[in-house]
Amino acid sequence: MKISELFNENEKPLDSIPANGGFCGIFRKIGCVGDSMSSGEFEAINEKGEKTYHDMFEYSWGQFLARMTGTTVYNFSRGGMTAKEYCESFAEQNDFWNSEKKCAAYIIALGVNDIMNMKMPVGTVNDIDFVNYEKNKATFAGYYAKIIQKYKEIQPDAKFFLMTIPNDSAWDYNRKEHSELMYKFAEIFSNCYVIDLGKYGPVFDEDFKKKFFMGGHMNPCGYNLIAQMVMSHIDYIIRHNMDDFRQVGFIGTELKYKE
Repeated sequence: MKISELFNENEKPLDSIPANGGFCGIFRKIGCVGDSMSSGEFEAINEKGEKTYHDMFEYSWGQFLARMTGTTVYNFSRGGMTAKEYCESFAEQNDFWNSEKKCAAYIIALGVNDIMNMKMPVGTVNDIDFVNYEKNKATFAGYYAKIIQKYKEIQPDAKFFLMTIPNDSAWDYNRKEHSELMYKFAEIFSNCYVIDLGKYGPVFDEDFKKKFFMGGHMNPCGYNLIAQMVMSHIDYIIRHNMDDFRQVGFIGTELKYKE
């Protein structure tokens, strides 16, 4: 094994898919905040020909990731979830702010329902109150930032991975603006990184959907593929920012290492 190959400057995030998640496995607890894609939602057709929707968390990409890496993964998600609902009711009702569930890393995958289906204003980083997140403005940016701020309060040294919207023409509405916002968040919040499936992931075209979708949502292979891409991207981020992750083992403790 050539260690130098782990740090190839010309490598892109999804050039290689480590079978066991690579360095993604350094996190012992990960929280996945998201909507249907994070919940393993399947679409079915009943006897009346009506569509029904079912969150089957064991098929979510988070649980595929858990089985591949041996990491504990919490599904802080539900089909149709928005950042607004997560902040205003869902997280509290489901005890997701509980400090006993604090994680070393959080993967946040929200936006489709907020800005595309609900047509909520995307907003900007100017919508964030860095002193009191309860005063954030009622935009997607304001609610999304509150999620980061709240979990930072619960687990100050946690790492955050913010997922862009995949490259699907059906989701083109404000997808670019959403992506730019994720990168802005990564700049202004410490320990924040972007998982850019929109830029580096496959195009969700007709051929892709024939293989990996079942109606308007993914099939088991689709969620498995997302897990592989998420793990690969996190592994890439860690390998190209090694100093940022050297003390992951101390997250949640009072221990620190100083040169």
